[in-house]
This record gives sequence, structure tokens and C-alpha cells, in this order.
Amino acid sequence: MLDLNEMRREITALIEQARAMVDKASAEKRTLTAEEQQEYDRRWADIQSKRADLKREEDLQELEATIRRAPQPHEPDLDDHNPPDGQKRFASFGEQLRAVVDAARGHLDPRLEMRAPTGLGETVAADGGFLVQKDFQSELLKIQHDSAILAGRCRRIPISSASNGVKINGVDETSRANGSRWGGVRGYWLAEAGALTPSAPKFRRIELSLKKLGALVYSTDELLADTAALESVVSQAAGEELAFMLDDAIIEGTGAGMPLGVLNSGALVTVAAEAGQGADTVVYENLVKMWAQMHAPSRKRASWYINQAIEPQLYTMGLTLGVGGAPVYLPPGGASSSPYGTLFGRPVEAIEQASALGDVGDIMLLDLSQYVLAEKGGIDQAYSIHVRFLNDEGIFRFIQRVDGQPIWGTTLTPFKGANALSPFVTLAAR
Repeated sequence: MLDLNEMRREITALIEQARAMVDKASAEKRTLTAEEQQEYDRRWADIQSKRADLKREEDLQELEATIRRAPQPHEPDLDDHNPPDGQKRFASFGEQLRAVVDAARGHLDPRLEMRAPTGLGETVAADGGFLVQKDFQSELLKIQHDSAILAGRCRRIPISSASNGVKINGVDETSRANGSRWGGVRGYWLAEAGALTPSAPKFRRIELSLKKLGALVYSTDELLADTAALESVVSQAAGEELAFMLDDAIIEGTGAGMPLGVLNSGALVTVAAEAGQGADTVVYENLVKMWAQMHAPSRKRASWYINQAIEPQLYTMGLTLGVGGAPVYLPPGGASSSPYGTLFGRPVEAIEQASALGDVGDIMLLDLSQYVLAEKGGIDQAYSIHVRFLNDEGIFRFIQRVDGQPIWGTTLTPFKGANALSPFVTLAAR
């Protein structure tokens, strides 16, 4: 039998290390560097892995203790809310949701934790609202990030419980021309005893104020009677919907009541279509020019995101070489071989949030490490039987607080040349 206290101490140590990294960056009024973010992500992965190990061992030991106390196990029914002494946890998210429903009908399970509101709200016992047990709340949030394609690739900043936003100081650099680097720092070659000309960097402030992302899930009493089905349906429905909406906001959010998406950002580079290019087409020259305007340091982190309606054109796209040619997106073996799935060495991924074929945003080259996403806690859940009482249905409500925007406020003018650079590049409408 594993030592639960030792496992908890290991998790606590990892949490303290991760917190120290975030606190250090906060004290220095900056975000995590790329190296620090990688280290933070590694520690977070270790925390999640060890939490899973701890949860599994706790469940095993709890089950062993339950069996010893009750040699004749029975299947609990809707009125069975008297867990053995010391049993403080639910065996599954579905079991807890079922207990929430029963509490709304007057059968209170002592394992539910209530939150007292300052006024009328769904978290009072009479309305049947309760907090999700912490482990299950994390499980639901994990479902969201596993389902999401874009959110997990952004630079994420946790917000403390005492705050509803974050302010990040950054260098206001819009050009690499002399006198503009770091917003205004200028170096000079000097003659002996020559005088230095003063210069100074320029800064700007990025402010993220948490927005609410929510979902309501209706459930019939018949479904509530099946705990396993309830867990599967509610977790998947809410988790995938919130994941979809967050990814969509990262791409085309307006910034009003939601995150600011890259397509509405001042940092977006939009490459013009070729002269005479047909409607709803993508040609090789488009891809070359998009790649040329991707900020060079971002190339190794960037990915192509497309509407899958573009794929037939990619599969048949060729590069003319003299009297012959070579495929752009397929290996030399031809269409019978598997596609590389890359352009200029970077992966190509079809996403639902890409615009329709021919519109701005149907093909994008993005380095999402240059998009910052602020999150507070996990997903809050509450339940009510009142809104659909006459229809014999209840409502589960899920709320997440989050905000995000590109770290870049505008495009970058290169040291030499006129074409603007950015970590966010798309193609103009055709």
C-alpha cells in the first residue's frame, strides 16, 4: 500500500516550485520566458500525473475500507445519502452530479460542499446549487484542454483567487530600424572620447480582464437515473462546447466580452492574393509569401491552420521545375503514399474555426506561443430543477472565466525591407 502522505508531499513540492516560477515573473513584472514556460509545463504535467496516481490510490484504499465496513455491498438508490464515516469523496463526477440533483429534491448528501451567496443565487441548498468537488472540477477542465486544439498551445497565465485580471508590461517595439529597437534604444559607433547620445526603451501595458464563458446542459430525470451515462453526457457536452468556443475566440474573438482573436488583432499580417488568382483558390505563391512574412524566430513554433475544404488543392498543388515539377504537399512517391502533413517543415492542421474557403482566415500560419491566455481556476458547475420543472428536466450550468489576446499589439517593420512581419499571418479574400 502506497503512502498517501508522501504522495501528497511530492505534489505539494511540485506546486510550490511552479508557484515560485510564476511569483518570480510577477515580481519582475513580466511573463514567463519560453524556457520558463517549458519548465512550468513540465512541472504541471508531473503534478497532473502524480495527482492521478494519488487519486487512484485513494480510491483503492477507500474502496478497501468500504468493503471492510460493509461486507454485503448494495447498489445505492436515489435516497441513499448516508456514506460510511470518514467517506468524504465521490467515486465519480457522475455520482456527484446525481447527488446534486437529489439535494434539489430535499435529500442532502453530506459530501456536498455548499457556498453561501451574498444574495439570491443557484448555490443555495433550496435551489440545488453546489460546488464541484475539486478533483472532479480539474477532471472536467482537463477534458476541455484535451479537446481544445488551440488553447493548449497559447501562453497561459493563472490568475489568483483575489484578482479578476492581470496587467503585463511589455516592450513597445514596432520596428527594427535604427532608433526603434526595444522601442527607442539606439547604439552608435564612437570616435575616441566621442559623446554618447541618450536613448531609452519604450513600454506598453497588456491588460487582461476575465470574461465569462458558460454553457447550460439540460438533462431528463431518466438520464439522471443512470450515473454512468450522466457523467459521460454532461462532461463531454460541456467540456467540448467550452473548448470549441474558446478556440473560436482565439481565432476571431472581438475583444468585447470575449478574448481578442488573432484575425481582429493589429498584429495580423494579411498577404494579398496573386493578380488574376481565381476565386476560392490557394496557389503556391500564396504559401511562399505567407512564409516570408512570418517573423523568423516564430517559424520554428508556428503551425498552419486551415479549413479542410482547402486540402484538395494542397494535395494537388505542384511546383514547376523546368519541364517537370514536384508536389508541394505530397511526398515524391505520389498520391499513393501518405501525405507529409507539413508545409515548409511546419505541421498543417484542419480546424473547424478556420474561415470558409476563399475568406480571410481560411488558411493561417500562427505561432500561438505569442498569444497570452489568462485563466482563473477551473470550471464552476451548478444545478437547478426550477427552470424546466414542468418538463421533468434539470439544468447543469458550467462557467469558466478566461481572457486572452496577442502579445504583439502591431506588426513589425524589419530592419531592412518593407514587408511587415508577424507571428500571425493569413491570406486575403479571393
